[in-house]
Amino acid sequence: MSIEVGSKVEGKVTGITNFGAFVELPEGATGLVHISEVADSFVKDVNDHLKVGDQIEVKVLDKKEGKIALSIKKAVDRPERKSSSYSQRTSRPGKNTKDFRSKNNFKSKESFEDKLAQFLKTSEENLSSLNRNTESKRGGRGGRRG
Repeated sequence: MSIEVGSKVEGKVTGITNFGAFVELPEGATGLVHISEVADSFVKDVNDHLKVGDQIEVKVLDKKEGKIALSIKKAVDRPERKSSSYSQRTSRPGKNTKDFRSKNNFKSKESFEDKLAQFLKTSEENLSSLNRNTESKRGGRGGRRG
């Protein structure tokens, strides 16, 4: 049986490092289970999960240039979890389900042009005030010297 990407194979742990575990596969090949592929939960130390000599089932993730990437957590068959995204949630009975974001609920008292004119007016007032204050500090016209 050749080692193909996506296949599950039995292997024996031959070495453990701080970044993963080396696994001897059938036909004498050796692959690496990266620390992130050891378990579903956070793995601080591979030694907490594996020991040299353990027989484990792994899934072949990748095979490049003689290097074989393996995964223990993807080799375990789990039932597919139902996603609980916001769009799939149903509203509970008795809760207010009115959509306040609809366009017809908000009526503006001012038109866009009125709002724009007001913004430009306040913006120019703020800018002229700022210019007046910074000119005196830079030593511009009319500024104090000494």
